[in-house]
Amino acid sequence: MHSAHYNGGRADWRDTATRYALLPLRVFLGVTFIYAGLDKLTDSAFMQEAGAGSIGDTMRAVRDSSAIPALVDLALENPVAFGYAIAGGELAVGIGTLLGLLSRLAALGGALISLSLWLTVSWASDPYYYGNDLAYLMAWLPLVLAGAPLLSLDATLRSRRRRRAYR
Repeated sequence: MHSAHYNGGRADWRDTATRYALLPLRVFLGVTFIYAGLDKLTDSAFMQEAGAGSIGDTMRAVRDSSAIPALVDLALENPVAFGYAIAGGELAVGIGTLLGLLSRLAALGGALISLSLWLTVSWASDPYYYGNDLAYLMAWLPLVLAGAPLLSLDATLRSRRRRRAYR
């Protein structure tokens, strides 16, 4: 008789590893995006219209080499507001991902931020794989598809809803 418990518990270990496979990615992306958002919000040079290291100068520097210059032009209408929007988005995405709250929506937000950065800031990277934004975009996609089924507020809320439904 063969079962999941047979063979020294190897099948159980593999099943557990499979269930938790996305957790390291979720923690990495969540912490990284929280850090990125806080880093922008606490960098007085970044949140400026112009000057070394400013969001304005960064956007002007990548404008002509971006895939979508019109997107950069839109951001340049108010670079400081755009900087705050990106930082706030990164914080929201990071917190949602780390806590597993609205996890698919948070991951979609992370993917969209990474996509917009890839099409603008890192588009000119040559070869393309030197630009990290494309790798972040790809890293978000499994979380968009799978969400955060374990160790998440989403899972806790889903479990509570099921229990109430069966009462």
